[in-house]
Amino acid sequence: MLKKPVATIGLIFLFVAAVSAIGQNLLTETQIRDYDRPMPTRGMTMELVESTYGAPAGKRSPVGDPPITRWEYQQFIVYFEYKRVIHSVSKRPLN
Repeated sequence: MLKKPVATIGLIFLFVAAVSAIGQNLLTETQIRDYDRPMPTRGMTMELVESTYGAPAGKRSPVGDPPITRWEYQQFIVYFEYKRVIHSVSKRPLN
């Protein structure tokens, strides 16, 4: 007698888990556009970034050893180690 309710609860649990896993992988239209946005790539020099993307809206002073510098553009942030890009990240839209 107990087997039927336990099996039903098990199936419900599996269904909910599967739906949750699928829902977490969906991208919104804004997120897809963010992936298409060109950003500086690893290894670019500060001079090349500035000549390609223009002057940043803000520059943070170098911090640490090795020195890490942060430049802020309207749509992304660029991190430099010494004078070379180590990482670029897209800013979250304000929607």
